[in-house]
Formats: sequence, structure tokens, C-alpha cells
Amino acid sequence: MAKANTDERPATASDRAPTALPQQTSVTNTDVARRAYDLSLARGREHGHDVEDWIEAERELRASFATP
Repeated sequence: MAKANTDERPATASDRAPTALPQQTSVTNTDVARRAYDLSLARGREHGHDVEDWIEAERELRASFATP
């Protein structure tokens, strides 16, 4: 069994953590799906509005990215 190098300090969580989280710059399908689901729930999960909910979710999210 090889002896561990004792000159190096063990890695810590802060060594592995990113220094800054990347900022999201666009709307993803996952974002839209989550918002569309929220809209569906708010409507009482009434059938037949899936496309309408998706389009509304896209519109809302894209507008929120457009505002500085």
C-alpha cells in the first residue's frame, strides 16, 4: 500500500464549489413546462388548454428576460 502524500491538504467543499453561479440567459423548455403546469393548476387542471398554457408561459418568461 502506497503512503499518502502528506504535503497536500485535503480538498474541502469550498474547493469544489463554483465561485459564481452562471446566470441564466434564456428561457428553457423546462422553464416553460413548469410555468405552463402552474397555469394549468391555477385553472383547475381543465382539459383542452395545454397549448394556450404553453404559449402564455413562453410569453411571460420571455417578457421577464427582456426587462433589464
